[in-house]
Amino acid sequence: MRDDVRDYLADLVERARGVLGDDLTGGYAAGSVGLGAYHPGRSDVDVALLVAGPVPAAAKRALVDRLRHEALPCPARGLELVVYRRDVAASGTPEPGFEVELNTGAAMAFRATFDPADRPAADGRFWYALDRSILRQSGLALLGAPAADVFADPSPAALRALLVDALRWWLARPTPPGDGPAPGAEDAVLGACRALVRHRDGVWLGKVDAGLRVAATDPDAALIRASIAARRGAPPPAGPAARAFQRRVLSCLTAGGDPPDRPGRTGDGIRVGSGGW
Repeated sequence: MRDDVRDYLADLVERARGVLGDDLTGGYAAGSVGLGAYHPGRSDVDVALLVAGPVPAAAKRALVDRLRHEALPCPARGLELVVYRRDVAASGTPEPGFEVELNTGAAMAFRATFDPADRPAADGRFWYALDRSILRQSGLALLGAPAADVFADPSPAALRALLVDALRWWLARPTPPGDGPAPGAEDAVLGACRALVRHRDGVWLGKVDAGLRVAATDPDAALIRASIAARRGAPPPAGPAARAFQRRVLSCLTAGGDPPDRPGRTGDGIRVGSGGW
């Protein structure tokens, strides 16, 4: 972990403890930091805090005031912080289930949400359970018990439904007309790769690592590698090509049945190599 990120996370946990006191039972680095895929200038810092019970409204507001970028500058593009009750984290629920959500940073639109019902449906409600699944596998404990001991996966059926919702959300996002480079298409392609790797192999990888795994055997390897290059400054892929790949992955996830457990070829034409996706 970069020193600036490590120091920031330590300060964040201490400030959170100053607001929540003994009700704060855990703090975890999630997302790209937890997956070892942090990219300075592009990645966010994702943090999950665990609390013993419901957080009073005044404490929610105080937490936002103490942790927003203007009070505690984030060294990354921004902070994405979510506070969960301990029982919600352990439940495996596919619902958002958060107490507080805070997005803040120099390159991130500010958002503070204190009830999942206030989260716009168009922004997606699938993120939270997927993030908790990633936390279970790869969360780095900043405070409290190991992440695997406090976060639970959704059921296999619920997890697949969440992955499908995520793919459909990406597909619903507007893209420029024509076959020119489409900003954001690289993240859509690599997000689809990550969903496919989780579905096939049962493991969460960073977007680039997931893309490399899929590209090793996929007929759209050139598109995937172009998406990886776009994260390093190259032009993004074209929107139609990205959408075609996303639809192919979506077809795989919605085909029904369990992921194959041996090399072969699925009915939708997506090849599974000897090492998985």
